[in-house]
Amino acid sequence: MAEAALGFLLRNLREQKELSFRELARLAEVDHAYIYRLETGDKESPSPEVLAKLTKALKPGKRETEMLHYLSEHADTATELVELTLKDQSITYDIFHATASMSFRGKRPNFAERIDLVRRFLDEEARRG
Repeated sequence: MAEAALGFLLRNLREQKELSFRELARLAEVDHAYIYRLETGDKESPSPEVLAKLTKALKPGKRETEMLHYLSEHADTATELVELTLKDQSITYDIFHATASMSFRGKRPNFAERIDLVRRFLDEEARRG
């Protein structure tokens, strides 16, 4: 089973803060086993309350907070897109959202190409005013 995008982002944020499952659980007042299940993809859609607690404890930036909320509602989002977005700080939430919302047929898309396409579209829209 492929790694879930929400779990990938949560693990990344937790590891950035150098927190164990138990430390995050204590800070967020959420069961550590539930956090583990979220990170491993056994659970994919935390309640808004749990997501708010995790966000408060992890204190991610605005972009990552918006991504967490998006991913909690869109479990089918590709982990590769989240990974690329985390590596490239120039990818805004709007670009992430538009790219994640694109449908595709057949093989997995090249997300770097999709992001470039979204950027060109948004730039053209901005020029039109």
